[in-house]
Amino acid sequence: MKIVLVAAVALIDADGRVLLAQRPEGKSMAGLWEFPGGKVEADETPEAALIRELHEELGIDTQESCLAPLTFASHAYESFHLLMPLYACRRWQGTAHGRENQALEWVRPNRLREYPMPPADLPLIPVLRDWL
Repeated sequence: MKIVLVAAVALIDADGRVLLAQRPEGKSMAGLWEFPGGKVEADETPEAALIRELHEELGIDTQESCLAPLTFASHAYESFHLLMPLYACRRWQGTAHGRENQALEWVRPNRLREYPMPPADLPLIPVLRDWL
């Protein structure tokens, strides 16, 4: 089975809220909420992929020293296996906005379960909630 490496980040604002992005129409699992991030390209580290994806998708800039590895998800989908490290980030430049017309929500950790998410994201919630 093919393993797909996707890096994700929990952006945490000064009020302790976490940013969720809604998958836009036309993408698989459209309408579900997820932690920002994306596929790690062949020549990238997970950190470099996150820096690129945050700029492309949200218009914000951060650096590797601001990304702290927190936990990871390992989930078998029907046609591939997803391996997804989750990083925590509290420092970036700019204001996050959906550059791909995706909705964004700043969510209190105890409300994360109220947002429908892809199956791979769900096990990350209790770890993140306990850490915050």
